[in-house]
Amino acid sequence: MNLATATHPTSTLKDRDSTDLIVVHCSATKASADIGVRDITQWHIQRGFDTVGYHFVIRRNGELENGRPEHTMGAHVRGHNANSIGICLAGGVDANNKPENNFTPEQFATLQALLSKLKARYPQARILGHRDLSPDKNGDGKITPNEFIKACPSFDVAQWLKNL
Repeated sequence: MNLATATHPTSTLKDRDSTDLIVVHCSATKASADIGVRDITQWHIQRGFDTVGYHFVIRRNGELENGRPEHTMGAHVRGHNANSIGICLAGGVDANNKPENNFTPEQFATLQALLSKLKARYPQARILGHRDLSPDKNGDGKITPNEFIKACPSFDVAQWLKNL
């Protein structure tokens, strides 16, 4: 496991009161981009964040990098940061910047191991993709692709979990 950690002003980060959600994201970068927590930290600071919004980043080679401290509130999904942990997989778009499940077997193996550890620590937490927190516009109780605010993480997390 890579020990790279985001540089963050921990004094400005607030502790999370509960952990009800574990949210899987993608960096919306091409498969050829070898990005990690330091890159995403820079992007997030440029957007006005204190530091990286995710708690964990999984690089293309499967290395796990720590983002903001796990016990703090994230900055990765509006309306749910106070009660969730954010995990970002590097990748997620094709050469034309369209959503694509281009994640490596190493990334999926690391994601599976990390989710197993987090679920043991937070057994009540639901695991889902960022897109699954989109509003249910037609009120049918299901969030369908036409309702997604964004495609992130470019794959169906619930289906992937069922297939494990």
